[in-house]
Amino acid sequence: MSSVIETEPAAEAATASEVKPPQPAIPLAVPLFDRELSALAFNERVLAEARNQTVPLLERVKFLSICALNLDEFFMIRVGEIRDLIAANVPADPRGHGLERLQAVREGARSLLRHIYRCLGEDLIPALRKEGIRVERVADLGKKERNFVEEYFCRDLEPILTPLAIDPAHPFPFIANLSLNLALQLESERGERHVAIIKIPESVPRLVPMPEKTRFVLLEDVISSHLHRFFPGLKVLRSAAFRVIRNSDIDVKEEDMQDLLKSIEIELRRRERREVVWLEIEEGADDPLVALLANATDSSPDDIFFAPGPLKLGDLQQVYTQIPNAALKEVPFNPRMPAELATTDDIFAIIRRGDLLLHRPYDSFTAVIEFVQTATEDPDVVAIKQTLYRTDPGSPIIAALSAAARAGKQVTAVVELQARFDERKNITWARTLEEAGVQVVYGIVGYKTHCKLCLIVRREGGELRRYVHLSTGNYNAVTGRLYTDVDLFTCNPDFGADAAQLMNLLTGFSVAGVQELIEAKGLTQKWREFVVAPMDYLRWTIRTIDRETQNASEGKPAFIVARMNALVDPGVIEALYRASRAGVQIDLLVRGICCLVPGLPGVSENIRVTSIIDRFLEHARIFRFANGGAPEIWISSGDWMPRNFLRRIETTFPILDDAVARRISDQILPIALADNVKSWTLDADGSYRRRTPGEQRPIRSQETFITIARADSVSVGPYEESIRHPASFRRKAKKKKKH
Repeated sequence: MSSVIETEPAAEAATASEVKPPQPAIPLAVPLFDRELSALAFNERVLAEARNQTVPLLERVKFLSICALNLDEFFMIRVGEIRDLIAANVPADPRGHGLERLQAVREGARSLLRHIYRCLGEDLIPALRKEGIRVERVADLGKKERNFVEEYFCRDLEPILTPLAIDPAHPFPFIANLSLNLALQLESERGERHVAIIKIPESVPRLVPMPEKTRFVLLEDVISSHLHRFFPGLKVLRSAAFRVIRNSDIDVKEEDMQDLLKSIEIELRRRERREVVWLEIEEGADDPLVALLANATDSSPDDIFFAPGPLKLGDLQQVYTQIPNAALKEVPFNPRMPAELATTDDIFAIIRRGDLLLHRPYDSFTAVIEFVQTATEDPDVVAIKQTLYRTDPGSPIIAALSAAARAGKQVTAVVELQARFDERKNITWARTLEEAGVQVVYGIVGYKTHCKLCLIVRREGGELRRYVHLSTGNYNAVTGRLYTDVDLFTCNPDFGADAAQLMNLLTGFSVAGVQELIEAKGLTQKWREFVVAPMDYLRWTIRTIDRETQNASEGKPAFIVARMNALVDPGVIEALYRASRAGVQIDLLVRGICCLVPGLPGVSENIRVTSIIDRFLEHARIFRFANGGAPEIWISSGDWMPRNFLRRIETTFPILDDAVARRISDQILPIALADNVKSWTLDADGSYRRRTPGEQRPIRSQETFITIARADSVSVGPYEESIRHPASFRRKAKKKKKH
């Protein structure tokens, strides 16, 4: 096996049909692409949708803003982690020295930023202008419009702005992470120079809408045009927008912790003041001002980017949300009620007839909400136990659990406080639930509770029956219509027993207890159907891949189809290479990061890696194995990454119902693999090529699933209404089905 993969750096301007990030040679026994550069390549594919002229214009604006937001998180987490490793003098990473990797990542991120601004300036802004959608400069407005801006400034901005002088009596102020600021150079009548900072408020819209509603002015431009009001007697020489991105990963150490909730709150405060990893400054700022900002934020020249346009481009989401032109967006789609649910029977009776699969967002998240709400109202339900990782504002799930506790039911919620960037929201949810009488548990220190599980215990005929909901996605009604996920409802006794045991593990075990389970022999016998991380998920994955390798060597049917968000773990990748060498055909649908190198002769020539980037975020994890002619399908909450295998509580479970298995094997996976409109193929050199139909029929998998949902399901009205009143939604569905 070759130990070195030679790859070429990215061209300065990647085309819409090819994305080729810089990939340095990686001297490893197992050929791997660099994780961080693969993450940047994913965002290049997202940006390619912003450049794609077949995509509706406002959707293109949305993709560009998503790419910008993703890059912010990349700096906060991935770049922050590399810098932490360097600061801690961790021995050189097998992929390269820390400083070399940091420089490669900086260059890749800088290249992506240049592509973002080029797309905005050369593609999107001209196209928006043709549609009458403009972001104007205040200086270019007419007298009437200037008066409008003046009134807006005086009424809505001036009272909340606070200029901060920088001088011996006023040191450089603390700059909050991701906040937008103006650095000002001032001059007195005697020629003395001064510097001041104004923070752009986050409580008002970044894009100020003009009366026409299709024209905007930037908030910082409105403020800049009125700076003279704050500095009488001083001349404003120039202003420059800037912002900092700080290292924002949270690391809670068990030995430093007495109370997880308090420890997370302390770490959140620390995160706000951690070191700057990236400094963005508006292009044109003069050298003394740049030097001041760099010195005050302790930023090296390698950490500075001069933006050739507005900063903080994630705020362009406002254009997408505020322009009502339907012709410039995707055709609206309301998730449908599955035909199995179009009945007046309660959801428990439906589940007793057979396992139920949701393929979201094509099937409505309403069914998940009804599952919990029905349990809340059902007098025969005695207990509800649920994990919560990310929830939505005004969550109906939180409301239902609170109502159940107030009604006297035994309700337990395992709230993950360390869901990245949702920590504060989850602390709030936890306290809300506790006030309602819910037993709130924060999981196990050192392990994020990432599994999605709801267990309902119901008294039926003198016995207790367990109903289980498992999912690849969060209990979140907002992402429920934006992410592709799969859900399983079942009352299979083995699933119920495993779900109960897992909840007991989460509420009753310490770190030491989990470590003991990890080290125990014969661990797989502790679960009837589940595979649970961190105890056995990694071993199960490698063992199952190796089973396909053995079957291929014996001439038995052998294949692997795996759909996930990210593939990083070296041990799993090595197992896939072994399977490929044995002749196993492997199809990997990996939305984001992929460290596996496909198509290497003698190593991975039987592996194909594709990535789908479309209107919904691909989020499901589904695995199908030939198993010597008796195919198996498994669903998981976790990707094939070290963090999911070793540092998270994850559930992986088999699909045992024949009808559900057929839907996945005959419909969901084949359609996704056949996509030749919105999918990309990863090559051995690290580049991604957009698949095209050629002479074949165009297949856009997400649109195909929408078509199937419309044909097989019943629509009864707006999604928002179905979320608020799921049972009523289903009754209406039954009436429409009859008609």
